[in-house]
This record gives sequence, structure tokens and C-alpha cells, in this order.
Amino acid sequence: MKVRSARLLPAFACGLVFCIGAGSSGAQTSPGGLGVLEGQTDIGAVSPPGVGTFDAGSGVYTVVAAGANLWSTADAFHFVWKTVSGDVSLTADMAFPSATGNPNPHRKAVLMFRQTLDADAIYVDAAQHGSGMTALQYRSERGATTQDIELNIESPRQIRLEKRGDTITMFLSNHGEPLHQVGASIKLHLEGTFYAGIGVCSHNPGVVETATFSNLKLQTPASDARPTVLFSTLQKIGIEDNYRRAMVVATGPGKMEAPNWSRDGKMLIFNRDGHIWTIPTEGGNATILNTGSATNCTGSHGLSPDGKWLAISCSMPGKPETRVYIVPTAGGEPRLLTENPSSYFHSWSPDGKTIAFTRPNHTGGGNILSISVQGGTETALTTGTGMSDDPDYSADGKWIYFNSDRAGGLMQIWRMRPDRTGAEQVTSDDYNNWTPHPSPDGKSIVVVSYDKDVKGHPANKDIALRILSVDGKMHVLVNLVGGAGSDNVPNWAPDGTHLAFVSFQMLPADLAGPGSQ
Repeated sequence: MKVRSARLLPAFACGLVFCIGAGSSGAQTSPGGLGVLEGQTDIGAVSPPGVGTFDAGSGVYTVVAAGANLWSTADAFHFVWKTVSGDVSLTADMAFPSATGNPNPHRKAVLMFRQTLDADAIYVDAAQHGSGMTALQYRSERGATTQDIELNIESPRQIRLEKRGDTITMFLSNHGEPLHQVGASIKLHLEGTFYAGIGVCSHNPGVVETATFSNLKLQTPASDARPTVLFSTLQKIGIEDNYRRAMVVATGPGKMEAPNWSRDGKMLIFNRDGHIWTIPTEGGNATILNTGSATNCTGSHGLSPDGKWLAISCSMPGKPETRVYIVPTAGGEPRLLTENPSSYFHSWSPDGKTIAFTRPNHTGGGNILSISVQGGTETALTTGTGMSDDPDYSADGKWIYFNSDRAGGLMQIWRMRPDRTGAEQVTSDDYNNWTPHPSPDGKSIVVVSYDKDVKGHPANKDIALRILSVDGKMHVLVNLVGGAGSDNVPNWAPDGTHLAFVSFQMLPADLAGPGSQ
């Protein structure tokens, strides 16, 4: 998960566009008359063969192609490309000129960076669908299942795909406003020389579709000296191998943290700026939840099993330290649960009678405790000077999963019985593993994994959300920039098929787009 630096290449002026000098002479036009692009080919099985043309007078590229799909583990589409390396951006206005009859909602026009011309190659693209949906699609390993980040917006006027090092970001302009971030950013390594270009897939073998690409610019992105601020993106993602689709629910400057799902699956609960917020899972306007006199609410909150109550970790007048409180889900004045300060909620027991929480100690570590939802005496579930953190009950209530460094060395996942007996180590690998959350169906556990050299539980780091299955196998669900705040508390959808999380990115403040949350 370490970021590898990429070599910057010089840009060469080419009239209305810039060319990338990836070992070439920087010539504007190839012998085939493709403007700043230099070649074209069908990727995978495409019949009839696709074709791309360039009108030098209008500066418009037209690509006509069939192709079964640009998804899953192998692709079939027509690609018009140039070999490049280092940092690069590709910008264009994409359109499907034929909108009569019954247009195919699944056809795709794309801006793409691709490692090779093989059908199963590593790639990333900014895809505009016939339905109007726009997505950042990517295949992180050769032959792996394609994943994406989907946007719930109308077709944009202009799209940019930009690579800086291993960070690849999609920028949009919906109505002619300056290009801005939309929360679609991934970490993907492209080795050495790769391909940048445009493509079309009809999503229907034997049926041809046409897309145009105007105002195309292929550039080396200039260094940006503007001060940067933290942007957060709240997303949801499917966990099935053939449905790893993520959707941007909200994005904007500032720090969103720790999403929970409502029990009906229609809302997400998160914290930002010391408040608790709610937002529809399909996107929309975020609303502050009334928590009475509570302030400085942290990313340690969660709904009771019956959905009637929300545990929060906040400050109150006269009690500035963080304590656990309970409020009605619809909002209201908090009820104090933990009398002792520096208490942080983590999980409800499945029967709704007990809450597991944590408290840091004076040595820099921390321990896990439990308490009745009616309050009263706390029970210490772990002791010692090390770190035991992030407890979450299994769906059947028989185990509490948590992360601990008690074995020495790296942070690993453990579990114990709710009466603190039977502690056993669950993971033992070369990552620092945090925040285990068992799924509602008991089949999976999601874990945040850092590189072994990362200390503690910081935010804004390269991490992986990994899924541990009941058979002991672990696989990466998604790589992102995140950490503390990404999934501090239970973040599964009620049906166990989706997760919510928060990713982070440092960008200039003026890249916030219209409607940023």
C-alpha cells in the first residue's frame, strides 16, 4: 500500500491541446490522422471492428464501436490511444449524438488510462453511460473484477481524468462551471509506459454505437502551489465479487466520519464539525440531528438493534470530557450513560441491553469496557497498558471482536466472549489491522488494514478495507485514502450486502463543486 512516485514528463504545446512526450517526438498527428492520439485498436472481441476518426477542422473525435462490455474481468471495446508515462490528465466533452428511438442505457464512452492493450488489463476510466450515469471504473489487477465509483448526477458537460502519482481523480463540469472534484478518486499503480485515450463500448455484441469527443486535451498536469484542505467523501459499496460498485453519497471540504446505516437501510448517520448528521443513502441533503445540549460529538456513535436509540460520544455543559450518551433516534436531549470521562461508544449487544465502549489510559494505550444501557457499574473487559480498541459484537452475540497489540508487534484482530473469557487471535499477517465489524448475517468481518510501518490509527493514509470470511480467507474490498473516521463504528447495511465508509483527499479549496455537502 505504499505510494510509488511517478516521473513527470515535459509538455509540448500542440495548438489547442498538449501532447505528452512519453519517449516520442511529441508530434501532433500520427500517420493515421488521429490528432494528438497515435493509434487505435479493438480491445477483446469486437465485431464489426470499431473505428475512430478525427476531424481536424472541428477538433472532434468520433468513435464507432460494438463490444459486449467494459466491466467484469475482461473488456470488449474500441480504443483510440497514445502511449504516455508519469503524471497525465485527459479532458474532453463526451456525447452520444444519436438520441432518437430507444437509446441503449448501458453504452459507454470513456476517457481511459490502461496498462496494456490486453482485454484483462489494469485500467481506470471516466465512463459516461447512455443512461446519463457517470462513473470512475477501474481494474486494480490483471484479470480482477472491475470496480467503480458511481455518481448520482445527470450527464456532465465535461470530464477530466487526472493521474498524479498513484492517485487518480475524476473532475467534472456539469453546466460549464470550472472543473471540480466529485468524490471519485482511487489509488492505482500504472507501471512505466501505459496508454491514455478514448473508447466506446456498445454493451451489445454486434450492435454499433457512436460517441463524440470534443475539446480533447491530453496534458501533463502542472504543479499546484495552492494551499490544500481536506475533502471527505461518504460512499457505499457492494461486497459481492461481481458487484463491487461504490456510490458517492456526499462529498465536500471538511471531515465527515463514521457512517452507520439506519435499520430500514434508507439513511446514513455520520458526524462532522462536532454534530451528528443524517443523509439519504441515495444522496441528497444532509441534516443535523438534534442532540440537545451535546457538543463536540465524535466518530463513536451507533443505533440500538431496534433502531429506537442512538448512542453518541460527546461533551455536555459542565462535562467537557467525552462521555457516552443516549438520544432518541429522531433526536432529543441526551441521557448520560457513562459517568467516567474519556468514554467512547463502539457497539450495542444484539439484545440491546449492553454497550461496549473504550477508554484510553495514561500510557497511550486503551481498554474495552461494557455497561448496561440503563447505566450503573462499568465492567472492564480488557486490562493492561497496551492497546485494545474498537469492540463490536458478532450478530449472534457470542463474541466481541476487537483489535489489540497484546501479542506484541503489529495490531491484529482478536475476539473474546462478552464475559471477557476465551480471548483468541483472529488475524496474523503483515498489516496493522483495526476496526473489525462483523456483518449482520455472520458471514464476514470488515477490517481496516494499514501498512506495517504505520503507527497508531491515523487518518488520511493509504489503507485497504478488507473482508475476512468465516473460512478464514481475507481479500481486499477497496483501496483508499482513509483510516480513523473511515469506519470507526458498525457500518454494514442491514442486509449485509453493502458497507458505508469515508475516504479522504487533500485538494485546493476551490475544487469544491456545486452541491458539496
